[in-house]
Amino acid sequence: MSKFKAEDKIQIVLRYSEGIESFEKIAEEVRVSKSIIRGWVRLYEQQGLEAFIKSYTNYSGEFKLNVLNYMNEKGTSSYDTAAIFNISSPGMVRNWR
Repeated sequence: MSKFKAEDKIQIVLRYSEGIESFEKIAEEVRVSKSIIRGWVRLYEQQGLEAFIKSYTNYSGEFKLNVLNYMNEKGTSSYDTAAIFNISSPGMVRNWR
């Protein structure tokens, strides 16, 4: 899978959010899993355009445990949990397990 610039992600999310195209159609066109696009849409819905601006943050052990406890208690996915806690990557949450 290729990396996408923030501008590309925003355009893809807006195409879906405006009802122009489906997850499936966009995913096929840009050659990425529709679950990735769905995750970008969730991030956008939770955080707006700032979701796609890279920030480098070091998270404390306590914060990581709080995030994982929330995820386990509420049964949220790594995508939803990342969006709720303003974490740039759902993969980061998965790596904390």
